[in-house]
Amino acid sequence: MKLLLHPARVVALVFLAAIGVGTFILMQPISHAEGDAVPWATAFFTAVSAVCVTGLVVVDTGTYWSTFGQSVILLLFQLGGFGIMTVATLLGLMVNSRLRLRTKMVAQLESRSLGVGDIAGVAKLVLVVTFALELITTVWLTLRLHWGYGQSWADAAWSGLFHAVSAFNNAGFSIYPDSLMHYATDTWILLPVMAAIIIGGIGFPVLYDLRSRFNHPHRWSLHTKLTLSGTAILLVVGFITLLLFEWDHSTTLGPMAVTDKVLSAAFASVSARTAGFNSIDMGALTPESWAVHYFLMFVGGGSAGTAGGVKVGTVAILVLLVIAEIRGHSDCEAFGRRVGAAAQRQAITVLVLSSALIVLATLFILRETALPTDQVIFEVISAFGTVGLSTGITAELPTSSQLVLTLLMFAGRVGTITLAASLALGKHRMPYRYPEEHPIVG
Repeated sequence: MKLLLHPARVVALVFLAAIGVGTFILMQPISHAEGDAVPWATAFFTAVSAVCVTGLVVVDTGTYWSTFGQSVILLLFQLGGFGIMTVATLLGLMVNSRLRLRTKMVAQLESRSLGVGDIAGVAKLVLVVTFALELITTVWLTLRLHWGYGQSWADAAWSGLFHAVSAFNNAGFSIYPDSLMHYATDTWILLPVMAAIIIGGIGFPVLYDLRSRFNHPHRWSLHTKLTLSGTAILLVVGFITLLLFEWDHSTTLGPMAVTDKVLSAAFASVSARTAGFNSIDMGALTPESWAVHYFLMFVGGGSAGTAGGVKVGTVAILVLLVIAEIRGHSDCEAFGRRVGAAAQRQAITVLVLSSALIVLATLFILRETALPTDQVIFEVISAFGTVGLSTGITAELPTSSQLVLTLLMFAGRVGTITLAASLALGKHRMPYRYPEEHPIVG
């Protein structure tokens, strides 16, 4: 029992329970638009995708599910996003609370990280920011859909609420069959969705740090600085490369006006990092743009937020480690701080295990299907990064391959957090050390 109550395992068990309940409810005739019983595989895949805030679907959300079924899906990705943010943030603080007081004071001074006394403040911040931003986005989208597109107040309100919650939780679910492609040139729709995606995916430790020390950037934690700088770099690089590769492409950005090209490329860059909405046809992208998506989806967003992927902080640490090695420095440094050896090992472990999982899943699906390799890779990384973008092959996959995608979604959403928490909570000091040797590298 003590083993099961390990905080890292509680996260996985709670998510499994939510998936089980969600699957059962979605299987009921009341969840189906036509009042029929829903096959377990369809209900299970949808529940996993919703709880893990991914957005991959095997049926069209807007036409297959009833209003009740859509409400259940909304509730599942709200719980998945809000719950995981709270749990991940509090787990991070729990790690700090296990240290002795003297060590905690030193750690806080060295890293300028959140302290144990901040737990109540973080919980309140999660609650306030989540519902305040979702409410603002809902009202904005409702007004735009009613006045700009003639939707009734009821339809506009439901669509606004569904997409606002989906955007903030980086879930990628849409009740439109083409996601947001119908609004590809509408700044008033895409901009608030982009804002909700970025704020939800940047991570609450960062938001808490900004709220507490907004006017004192020099006091921001190293995590905050790495996440903000890494996010900015990824957004700009993604925007420029997608704009470059799709500028003259006849089936994506080619026919658009210059301002619309810029808007759609920016939206694609933001969404690719974990949100799963699309304003252009993913299946029509050039191979180069798919490759850009591979990288953006794999990295994902900030830690302890609604984003998936291996996280910006993880990749930032690895980049700093490579730079330090190239320069011949013994320490991995950034912004006047030294990255701890434990964080470096954890980053390497997450990267290696995540990459191995993606490779194995890709090989399995390639063996089960005759689909092109690049599309399978796109689907696999999208599932693991809990992104939800697809080239359109999800529904074509056999059940065995769809189940592999559910495992990837679960591992990508819960597994990396569980792994990181386990590594942090399970450190043991060995009473001895072996003699050091240097194997040949390269």
